Amino acid sequence: MKIGFIGTGVMGNAIAQNLLKAHHQLWVYNRTKSKTDNLVALGATWCATPQAVTEQAEIIFTMLGFPQDVEQVYFQENGIFKAQVQGKILVDMTTSKPTLAQKIAATGQAAGAQVLDAPVSGGDVGAKNGTLTIMVGGQQTTFDQLQPIFQAIGSQVNLFGGPGAGQNTKMANQIMIAGTMTGMSEMLVYAKAAGLDLNKVLETVGGGSAANWSLSNYGPRILKEDFQPGFYSKHFLKDLRIALDTAAEMHLDLPATQQAKDLYEKLVDQKHLGDLGTQALIKLWWD
Repeated sequence: MKIGFIGTGVMGNAIAQNLLKAHHQLWVYNRTKSKTDNLVALGATWCATPQAVTEQAEIIFTMLGFPQDVEQVYFQENGIFKAQVQGKILVDMTTSKPTLAQKIAATGQAAGAQVLDAPVSGGDVGAKNGTLTIMVGGQQTTFDQLQPIFQAIGSQVNLFGGPGAGQNTKMANQIMIAGTMTGMSEMLVYAKAAGLDLNKVLETVGGGSAANWSLSNYGPRILKEDFQPGFYSKHFLKDLRIALDTAAEMHLDLPATQQAKDLYEKLVDQKHLGDLGTQALIKLWWD
């Protein structure tokens, strides 16, 4: 297939590599061109704008940082919708606002395109290994059509409803992760203060009913003082804000998620560590 990929950061670059391994033709764009150099070396073609990518490809994936980035790439000058999109498939994999996903779908469908919102979970490890969990909103026929491509990058792919349903599912996912990240951090803080062997604690806790993905993937990184981003703290804070804003629209009060958001605000906005991975939350206690 002729695939366009816009946004080749930590996650997007790894996903794009797996699409190349699956023998798809790839056209790529990123604001920082150097972040596509490895993909071009593997056979991808660089394009100067999202519009240019869209003009070349049949299926266009976007994987960006923030909702405002998505808005710009789709709607502004030299964006996706400045190209002729009739007959094309547009897939936004950014974790973004459900309302923005609905806006993109409505605009795309009016122009004759098929549109899916398809945020993912699994971090840098899942992106590299092609084992992402992909949460999709959109039409069943479009979802079915993209199954071979989704299988090249993910191990679990589910359709949850119409436009925006993928984003709402990702918000539920991030609400869960908020609890595991704060729980893991406070568990390590407590265990260290009690003078316990932290490696043994990780092994023991991870083998019982408290086992979870954050613990097994980020706990060892913390003990190695590895705070490189599998997922940026600034992006997780963005997700928590979206989740809470959307929850407020549904008249829901989520106090535990609010507390996690407050902690990540201290990490990102006060300590200015948003470019570190989410496991850097421990730095609020261990500096």
